[in-house]
Amino acid sequence: MGIRERKVANASSITIRSGELVALRLFDIAYAIDLPGAEAAWLAHVGGASSRSRLINTPPKALAFDVPPLQLLMEPLPLMLDGVAVTAQASVRLYDFGVAALAVRVAVVDAAWSRFVAQFNALDRAVGPSSPAGFWTALRDQVCAVIAPALDRPAADTALQEDYLLGKVFTLDEPLDAAALRERVDLTGLLSGETRPLSDGARRDLLTHSYSYYADDLVVLTWDRAFIYEPRGDSDVADVIEVANAQLVEFRYYDALLDDELPRMYDRVKEARGAVSLLAARRFAHLARGLYMLVAEATELTEKVDNALQVTEDVYLARVYSAALGLFRVPSLSASVDRKLAIIRDTYAALYEEASSRRAELLEIAIVLLIVLEVLLSLLRH
Repeated sequence: MGIRERKVANASSITIRSGELVALRLFDIAYAIDLPGAEAAWLAHVGGASSRSRLINTPPKALAFDVPPLQLLMEPLPLMLDGVAVTAQASVRLYDFGVAALAVRVAVVDAAWSRFVAQFNALDRAVGPSSPAGFWTALRDQVCAVIAPALDRPAADTALQEDYLLGKVFTLDEPLDAAALRERVDLTGLLSGETRPLSDGARRDLLTHSYSYYADDLVVLTWDRAFIYEPRGDSDVADVIEVANAQLVEFRYYDALLDDELPRMYDRVKEARGAVSLLAARRFAHLARGLYMLVAEATELTEKVDNALQVTEDVYLARVYSAALGLFRVPSLSASVDRKLAIIRDTYAALYEEASSRRAELLEIAIVLLIVLEVLLSLLRH
């Protein structure tokens, strides 16, 4: 019997007493969100629970939200997972930089490991990236309709989104530490969604980002899925994974925005340079002001996104958070946004100098004309 077959046989004897399957879908819905205003609007129209998120088991000085996001509880939803009707709890977490993180949670009670994996993959098929988009857009539109007064410049294009799946185990029918759990179960089936055996290289890659703090906890991250074993029920790891996804959404938005802006900027610069001298200075100044506003707004929001979560002393969560950011390519997207902003800043500076130069030329021409006029008037008087 091979290693995988032994793990499958061992896993069949493991029962998950309590756990949770979580599907996340994150949208950019506005330039910014007034969180107190959103909370007031939600309580007035919907009622239910709301809270400002914080990391439960982490000291505030070690790791904390810059601006704690607002979590709002929504109505339970019926779902079909492999033909079985389940009730899912829906919620949304709002970030002040304009991202809404919708979550659908399905509780798992007294399920064998194979059943847990099967339900996880069924949840992916039901509400994952390949499922009909209407499920998530209906939830998003419901939230946006209620909190509309709190949205600063609502997003016109709401196609930008990210999805993520979390499989969380809280208690087992027998106490197991992280090492024993990894020996007993095959995590690659859960993390890949594949039913066929993977190669050794693919298995190693999937399990590369594995972290533990205590002997009996474990988190394994991949690009679109994560497994969390947390007997204490802490939500901190899941929270930092969500923050990393929210940052990914926002940097993707600004990267696309600047990609669209750069060609338009070049066209406007070319048009301004083609204007007659009397109009060029004004066009340069107007264009420079527009670019300055774009740079100022983008810089303000990207700094807010960068500082969404402050990490100082909690080494374990810092490692998980950094790994998630790296997996989601957030640093490379941030660097891309910075490069494009630098190009626009340089163009702004060049336009400002050119506008000043054109003004100086006009002033010199005006002075010369005044001198010529004075000479002519003097000749006429004599």
